[in-house]
Amino acid sequence: MDGFSLRVVLADDHPGMVVGVKHDLSSVRTIQVTGTAGNSTELMRILDTGNCDVLVSDYSMPGNEHGDGIALFSFLQRRYPSLKLVVLTMLDNPAVLGALQGQGISCIVSKADAVSYLIPAIHAAATGGTYYSPSVEKIMRDMERRDGRAQPSLSKRELEVVRLYASGLTVNEIAERVSRSKKTISTQKARAMQKLGIERDVDLLRYAMENGIVASASQRGSSTDDA
Repeated sequence: MDGFSLRVVLADDHPGMVVGVKHDLSSVRTIQVTGTAGNSTELMRILDTGNCDVLVSDYSMPGNEHGDGIALFSFLQRRYPSLKLVVLTMLDNPAVLGALQGQGISCIVSKADAVSYLIPAIHAAATGGTYYSPSVEKIMRDMERRDGRAQPSLSKRELEVVRLYASGLTVNEIAERVSRSKKTISTQKARAMQKLGIERDVDLLRYAMENGIVASASQRGSSTDDA
């Protein structure tokens, strides 16, 4: 095992978070941080060098050409099929975590938990294993116990449309970002609202914020400060 080292890239739009995580990982003998990115455009430039075994990426990283969330992770899985992924996120909504799980992402760490939980998550991802930090593990267990009728089930694409819409994008902008037609996005948004029993856009925005699908302005500010 002497000399064994995993090449890790960190992607997060909060510079303070990147600095903190990089510092904590610097003392781990089996992990070498080979790059950092603040958006998807920077991330692609780094990944194209091939100098990465495990990517640790925030879920919400808006801006730039490849977007974020499920759309970005799906793109990464297609473009870099051997890349291992750990998602580091402040979002704790069961629908979001379920969508990640459905995407085949099985190493997830909550920003509410200590950064040290990233270490076993990175090692688990590298070996094709599963790892959830304590906060995520609790939500996953609750999901397994929960009656399926307790919460409406949105598809991955419906969830992503709701998240992007609540983040401030128009239907046209969402369609361009995820490479689907405006009609398809409108249909997915309408279907999500129907499942949730929501008729007004303002109520959809409120639902997204109250259920952690997208952070409220106050939460984003707090996250930046904490980072």
